[in-house]
Amino acid sequence: MAYFDAASGLPLHPVARQALVASLDEGWADPARLYREGRRARMLLDAAREAAAEAVGCRADEVVFTPSGTVAVHSGIAGALAGRRRVGDHLVVSAVEHSSVLHAGEVHRAGGGSVTEVPVDRQGAVAPSGYAEALRPDTALACLQSANHEVGTVQPVAEVAEVCRAAGVPLLVDAAQSLGWGPVPGDWSLLTASAHKWGGPAGVGLLVVRKGVRFAPQGPVDERESGRAPGFENIPAIVAAVAALRAVRAEAAEEAARLRELTDRIRERVPRLVPDVEVVGDPERRLPGIVTFSCLYVDGETVLHELDRAGFSVSSGSSCTSSTLMPSHVLKAMGVLSEGNVRVSLPPGTAEEDVERFLSVLPGVVGEVREKLGAPAPAAAAVQEDALVVDALGRRCPIPVIELARVIDRVPVGGLVRVLADDEAARLDIPAWCEMRGQEYVGEEPAEQGTAYLVRRVG
Repeated sequence: MAYFDAASGLPLHPVARQALVASLDEGWADPARLYREGRRARMLLDAAREAAAEAVGCRADEVVFTPSGTVAVHSGIAGALAGRRRVGDHLVVSAVEHSSVLHAGEVHRAGGGSVTEVPVDRQGAVAPSGYAEALRPDTALACLQSANHEVGTVQPVAEVAEVCRAAGVPLLVDAAQSLGWGPVPGDWSLLTASAHKWGGPAGVGLLVVRKGVRFAPQGPVDERESGRAPGFENIPAIVAAVAALRAVRAEAAEEAARLRELTDRIRERVPRLVPDVEVVGDPERRLPGIVTFSCLYVDGETVLHELDRAGFSVSSGSSCTSSTLMPSHVLKAMGVLSEGNVRVSLPPGTAEEDVERFLSVLPGVVGEVREKLGAPAPAAAAVQEDALVVDALGRRCPIPVIELARVIDRVPVGGLVRVLADDEAARLDIPAWCEMRGQEYVGEEPAEQGTAYLVRRVG
């Protein structure tokens, strides 16, 4: 098996395993106690905090250990908003933030606050000017990921932090995907991260709150972690998490160059090996190990299952599955194809031969899935009001696009195809298909059932 889902989580780093086992015998006591066992535990916790601060580039007393990266995000957003409630209740986020940030925004909105989402370009990047336009006198907090977890695009954090600093607004950076590769640049105010993203144990998160940032912890608090993360610290896990961070940082420069060469190879060869594929994400400003592409006329869930059977563990940015029937919010915000989405995120140490084997297997997998999905009878088609109507109601992605591709040659150049669909993913995938195939997407209009998507044949 080849594990190609490092962006979701990494196995425990060998250094982390050693640190975890060693600290189990020394870090079990309450670090708040003054007796010998408590003092030993406190020394381990303090040393881990100092090492984490060095890796982040902050003061040790600005570092808080939390039970997870998600808890760090939720606590950071809630505390920063509460600390600046006199300023206002406006929150600014990018449209491609991790779901933990967006969920925190939903809770804030439900409680009477307001949220503005800054759009991204087709590569998945925000523009600093977008944040400048979104900030208001009542903005309490802005959030921006350091790099996107689905497509790997690195965001202009330093530039956005400068915009926020000039406006007097703190910026919270979600650094979960990037912290293992290096510190986050810029004059940010708060930072969050999660240890399982860099080979530490699950259940350890980082929350950094810079001195001078108004912060009011929410919910019941105690004396631990400066009152910002209540509960007994899991010292062995914290020690292992920081040990893993230091270990991967020591290897980061060399490993980044190696993984970037491998993902460049995938980015270049997949479109040549598999027809009708869109590689998404910024080709240059991206994390070294992530490459994401979408394939027309397949559904991502089936491709993932078939790749798993072939010995490859990959993931998909698309949530268009039987459980949610909704496309990825990241791909939707980028305006790129969502169907048949595959995210390959290579862990450190990935062998070149595994990548070559993946590239040899992928064309056959996609071809077989396309053949299976093309088997159902074509959707009913008829000419109505000078347009060829494709009735794809009740059929899920990628069937509406498959049926559009089947009939586009049946209309003259300049003619219209009206695709009737009630699958939400069609709103993204049909325009993306037009972009890829050089056809004109005219727009959408209401229909008695679902939505009508109009496509004009260009050639």
